[in-house]
This record gives sequence, structure tokens and C-alpha cells, in this order.
Amino acid sequence: MKTDALKTGDLSLNLTKLHLSDSGSYTCTVRWFRMGRQRELRVTDIQLQVKVSQHASAVEVYDWDPFVLLPCNFLTDELDKPSVVWSRYDLNPSTVHQRQQEGDELKDQNQLYSSRTSMKTDALETGDLSLNLTKLHLSDSGSYTCTVRGFSRGLKKELRVMDVQLQVKERFPSWAKALLVLLVLGLLVGALLVHFRQYFMSVYQVEVDSGAESVQLPCKTTVHLPKDAKVEWRDGDNRKVHVYQNGSDQPEEQYSNYSGQTKMKRNLLKPGDLSLTLKFPRERDSNTYTCTIYNRERRSLMKKQVELKVKVYQVEVDSGAESVQLPCKTTVHLPKDAKVEWRDRYIINRKVHVYENGSDQPEQQDQVYKDRTEVKKDPLKTGDLSLTLINPTYRDTDIYTCTVYNRKEHILMEKHVELQVKVHQVEVDSGAESVQLPCKTTVHLPEDAKVVWRDRDYWKLHVYQNGSDQPEEQDSDYRGRTEMKRNLQEPGDLSLTLKYPTDWDSKTFICTVYNREGDILMEKQVELKVKVHQVEVDSGAESVQLPCKTTVHLPEDAKVVWRDRDYWKLHVYQNGSDQPEEQDSDYRGRTEMKRNLQEPGDLSLTLKYPTDWDSKTFICTVYNREGDILMEKQVELKVKVHQVEVDSGAESVQLPCKTTVHLPEDAKVVWRDRDYWKLHVYQNGSDQPEEQDSDYRGRTEMKRNLQEPGDLSLTLKYPTDWDSKTFICTVYNREGDILMEKQVELKVKVYQVEVEEGAESVQLPFRTTPDLPEDATVRWVCYEPSYRTVHLYKDRSDQPDKQHQDYKDRTEMKKDLLKTGDLSLTLKHPKETDTGKYRCIVYNKDMWREKRVKLKVKGNIRNRSSSTDPTPLMADQSV
Repeated sequence: MKTDALKTGDLSLNLTKLHLSDSGSYTCTVRWFRMGRQRELRVTDIQLQVKVSQHASAVEVYDWDPFVLLPCNFLTDELDKPSVVWSRYDLNPSTVHQRQQEGDELKDQNQLYSSRTSMKTDALETGDLSLNLTKLHLSDSGSYTCTVRGFSRGLKKELRVMDVQLQVKERFPSWAKALLVLLVLGLLVGALLVHFRQYFMSVYQVEVDSGAESVQLPCKTTVHLPKDAKVEWRDGDNRKVHVYQNGSDQPEEQYSNYSGQTKMKRNLLKPGDLSLTLKFPRERDSNTYTCTIYNRERRSLMKKQVELKVKVYQVEVDSGAESVQLPCKTTVHLPKDAKVEWRDRYIINRKVHVYENGSDQPEQQDQVYKDRTEVKKDPLKTGDLSLTLINPTYRDTDIYTCTVYNRKEHILMEKHVELQVKVHQVEVDSGAESVQLPCKTTVHLPEDAKVVWRDRDYWKLHVYQNGSDQPEEQDSDYRGRTEMKRNLQEPGDLSLTLKYPTDWDSKTFICTVYNREGDILMEKQVELKVKVHQVEVDSGAESVQLPCKTTVHLPEDAKVVWRDRDYWKLHVYQNGSDQPEEQDSDYRGRTEMKRNLQEPGDLSLTLKYPTDWDSKTFICTVYNREGDILMEKQVELKVKVHQVEVDSGAESVQLPCKTTVHLPEDAKVVWRDRDYWKLHVYQNGSDQPEEQDSDYRGRTEMKRNLQEPGDLSLTLKYPTDWDSKTFICTVYNREGDILMEKQVELKVKVYQVEVEEGAESVQLPFRTTPDLPEDATVRWVCYEPSYRTVHLYKDRSDQPDKQHQDYKDRTEMKKDLLKTGDLSLTLKHPKETDTGKYRCIVYNKDMWREKRVKLKVKGNIRNRSSSTDPTPLMADQSV
């Protein structure tokens, strides 16, 4: 930046050695102190786009030349995940060739260029992005574009590097070429009729259950195939599923995952059934499979695709059920020494249950499933390998896999089962006296069983053991708020009563029963949702009631505390009276409760003069003498702010504020913005301009006789988009207490001007208050698409030497502009390049006002696809 930047006002930033990564949004912010307060002004936002130097070249060749090289060079080392695309935009699809870091990506390639294009394998590393095009035709003539794509600073970038005009000239007479083309086409069509009449690429769909013994992927043909034909089945990842050649299978070419899992009929070539049998299909076998037949020269004779979908069996059970069965059955004869393994999908595929050598193998089982699983007797003999899972909980929601291995650890069969454990849901209103979290069982529980209720964070709500509650184990947040029935073992009702639920209690709770050794006998989850009562009111309303009622008889010495979510106290009532000394100052004089709280139990609070700052959740809590909570309720308050919208350029706008309350004659009315700058002050029957902030001086007006009919509305003159904010009208009594308060949100739309290119002039309007200070500076700037000083008025005269050269001798402002307040700018002979966003600022050491104007100059579209844009940030040399 210039050394005298703050003195001259030229805050331009010079950025050298540009990189693509420099592209982004830059903000210029000015900070200063005035009247003891720090102020901050966001002067301009500039979007910098560092472009690639784009060149054009022309190449001429003859048709039937062996190849042509289309040049393009660009280093991609500043980009993440770079790729290059060669395109012809007069074709559809337009892609000629695409290369990524992994290699060529030709799925979107125009078929006219199939097998005719190539690039160097290290193109993206070396920057040589040239395209090699072979077997040239006249139709290859056209404009080719080389475009680089990638990411910089997480943002997607696309850079048009090179345009190449290719001209393919004719070497042979047209009639000879036409005859040759017809001959080739005739031969090609004949060959296609012979070899591809059975070519059928529509995808056949097959669906089967996981655990089925087998599934067939169909592929048939009526065409006689040569004896030396080769059949290849591949999956969607191009892995070989099965290979058949020379009258036998070729297992050595098969991908290992499919070893022993596939089968094809013998004598494939007659009757032409090339279908594949896939044994024991699993969920991971869901894929698209392709059957391809090749002749001796490795030429494709036919191709067919089959899409296989293996469905996973689903089981659903309620949390708290005694058990659930995960089914797995087979009619296949399994060897006696087979191994049955159940696993889950959790991270490392934990072992749920293992059966081997005629018995369970609990030592191989994961600790989570200890003593919780069971399989039937002689599962290998009966073919019923189903697993019983005892005491399922929400944590057991998963996909389980049953796998059978032979002695050599080859998979004989596999089946998947998806288990969904449903959590019981309970809903209650905040402020209800209590809610029951249900937990019942028909299982007989031992007398020394321990029952623990806890939340998702493992905080204990309630503990019951040895015939009584254990409050010393209970978390303090739940102390005195829970209750369980006695004689838990009969009839098995372990339900918990939770008193005075609030939305903090909206969570999942778990009831777990342990035996003496600490093993889980049963577990159940309950999801509780506590609804909060909602109240909506307009800002400026005289008051709003936050309801809280109870039918419970409260003791005379009960203490009632209303507070907000930040624990600031709104109101405290105790010993038959309010306790204002405990009240937070923000709420002092603004709250009221009914007397005789205990009868009929109405603890509702009246909040006076609500504003949007009061939009939050409030809590009413009742305590006994010992400080224990007797009840608690929440109320969510939403205060709506009145909105006013006006066009920039309007002479004035009214910010409404009315009341039906009779205000005292000595009331003080203060209008201020969200930054606490005062717009207008009215007291003792007159305005108080000395208290008004200078930015608003001379721009506001209030009606007289404020107390009748109670209209405190404010008129704001010459509104600009700078005034788009929330304003607050507050009325105070002599003691400084708030009598009422209302908010108004003002939105000033940016003024837009549109003109045709060729017009003599266009005016960018800005009117403000007359009699501006003589030392005021008026500056018109264009801040988008680039920052330029359009016109500067300073020291009572124009400063053309500070003007950007694009606007030399093209701008004019009115005479006596400070006296009249008309700061409009006339721009002569507007050009399409003048289109942009403009800002006018008028300021001195005590004042700042501004307005934005959008200008659009309509004209002919011009070709701007040229080279690097050299314009620096805020590039004008003077201000």
C-alpha cells in the first residue's frame, strides 16, 4: 500500500506474483474512534479472479494424414485433483477427450472420436496437454478448446487454456472418397449383420434372497458359436467371475472371491446356453454382470448384461423383548466338520456366535454377546442355523452374517439378516406433573436383581436393589424426581415415574436389570420427547403472558423462580411477595405475577414490552423450603419484529410505533439503532437534537403531542441501503424505567438504473439533507466489478486529477451540492463497460452517509475471451 494511504484516502492494495490460489473475495475495512467509541466501516468487497492466459492457434492438415497434434501447455501443480478436457462445442456431446490423474476418462466422449484420440500418460505432471488425433476426416475441421479443471482452496475451478482451429483439407476427389465410404459401410453393415444380430445390451434384472442356495444369471443365444470361442463373465468392477475356453473352465483366471462359487453347463456351444450359476449369493454380490463371447482373434461376438440384486432379510423387534430370532436355514447337506459363524457389521465384524466340532465355542465370542446367544441342537444336521439373540437393545441394530465354512475354510454358504430394534417413544408436555417411562417383563427376576435406569450419557436416574431405592447412587439432576413401584418381581413392572419433565429430559433412557454377578438379564430403551409450550407476540405489544399452571397443592413457603435459558432471573416470588432484589436488571419493572399463588395454582408470568431480545425459552421452577424442585415448566417465546421495506431514493419512510397506553407528560422517547446510535430523542415536549447521532441529524421527524393519540412513529428522510437495520423505540419515565419498547426492521432496496448504450447521459441519484458541512467530501466510486474512483468533490470543488481515467471528462455533479443535498452524479455517454455497482459517500470528521446504486448499460455483446486481466485490486492510482 502507499505510505500516505490514510492521508490521501488511497487504500488500494498492490498484489504481485499472482497465483491461481489468489482468486477469492477481498474486503477493505476502515476502523476509527469517535466520541470514545470504536467504529468500523466495511468500505468495499472485491472479487479477484486470476485467469489463465488464453491463446488461440490454427492448424492445417490433409484428410487421411496419419495424425495431427493439437497444442496446449499449462502447469497444473497449483490445483488439486486436476483434469483436462478437449471439447468441440458445436457437437453433442462436446467432449473429444478427457484425462484425469488416474488416466483417460472417455465415458462422455463423442463417438466420432472413439479410438482416435490420445494424450501423454504424464500430461498432468509435465503440463504438456496436447491432443493427438488420428485417422483424420474433413468433419474433424472445427474449433477445439483445451480446458483445465480442478480445485483451489476447496473451490472448484475451470480454466479455458487454449482454442485451436483445425482445418482438415481434402486431398482426394469427393466422388472417389464417397465411393470408398460406401464400400466400407457396406462391408461393415454386412459384418454387423452376421456377427452382431444377437447383440443385445439391455440389462436383464434378477432378484434373490440372501441365503438362497444359488441364483442363475441368464445368457442365451441361438447363433452357432465357433468351437474355439471364449466365454468371460465379469462383474461391475471388471473382475473375472468365470472363464470358459477350449471345452473347460479356466479357474486360474477367476478372481479369488468367486472361487468355488460359480458353475456353467458343459457343451456351452450347443444348445447355446451360457448362463452362470452363482452359489450362495451374498449381499456384496449385488452387482451388474457381463457375459462376453470372443473369437480366436479376441473380437467380441456377443455381449449381455445381467443386474443381480441380493435382498437382505429384515427382522424388527421392540426394545425390551426377551429375545429375537435371526433366521438362517438351508436344504443343502452340510459336512459334520463344518464351522458356523455369526458376525455383526460393527467396525471389526465382531463374532456373535461360533459353532464348531458339534458344540458352541463361547471363548471365540465377543464379550458384548456373552450369554446372550443360542443356536438349536444339531444345526448342521437339521440345516437350521438360526440364531436367538437374548435381550435385544438399540445397540444391536445391525446387519448380521451367518457363514458356513468347510474344513479348508472355504465358504459353503452365507446369509445376511438385518435387525432393527425399535425404541418405545413417549411424548409429554413440559409442565406435566409426571410422565411414566414403561418397562415390563414376563420373565421371573431373582430377588437380589439390581435395576438401573440411566440416560444416554450414563447418568443414573434411579437405582433399585435389595428391595429398596438407592438414592446415593442417583445423579443429582434426577434426585427427588423419580419413583418406582415396590415388589418389582411381581408382576414384573419396572416402569419409572419421572416428575416435572422439561425439554432437557428429551432423550433416550435405558432400564437395565443385572443379576448378582453383574450380568445383564434384560434391557429396554424408552425415548422421551418433552414438548415446550410456544407463545408468539408482536414486538411493541404492551405485554405477553407466559403460562404456568398446576393442579398440585403447593406449600405456603414455596419459592417460585422464573428464569431464562442463560439463568438470568426474570422474577422471584417467595413468602407471599415478589423479591425484586433477586431479579436481573434487564427484567426489572417488566414482570408481574398474580397473588395467592397456591390457589388456584396459576404461576403465569406477565412480561411487559416484549422485544425480539426476549425471543427465548423461559423456565418456571417451584422449590420447597429445602430447595428441592416441586415442579418445573418451560415456555418458548417468539417476538415478531415489524418489517418495513422502501426503495432507495424515496424521500422518506415511516417507522411505526403506536400505543394505547396513556404516557406521562414528562416521558422520554428514544429511537436508536442496533448499535445504540441515537436517531431521535423527544423529551419535555420537544426534540433534543444535541443527543442525536450526527449520521441522523436533520433526517428525522416526530409528531407533536405524543401522548395523544399515542403515535410515536418516526419519519426517516432520504433512506439509503446503509439504513437497512433494526431500530428500537423506547419510552422511559422520569426515573428511567422503561414504559414500553418496540422494534422495527427497515430494509432499503438498492436503487437500480438501466440505460441503453449510446444515450447522452444517465443519472445516478442521491439526495440527502440540505446544508451539509462545508468541509464535507463527496466521493462516487465503482466498487464492482473493479474498484475505481468515478468522481471526487473535496474542498468545495471537483478533483478531476483524482478520477480514474475511464471516467475522464464524463462526470458532472450539480452546483451548490452541499447546500441543496443533491449529490446525484451525471455520467455522460454511458458504455456497456460502465455496468456495475456504484457507491456515493459523503463524510467529514463528524458525519458519514452513503448510498449504493446499480447501473446496467445495455449494449451489444462483445468478445472478451482474451488474455490475462492485468487489473490489480483497487487499481486506480489516485483517489
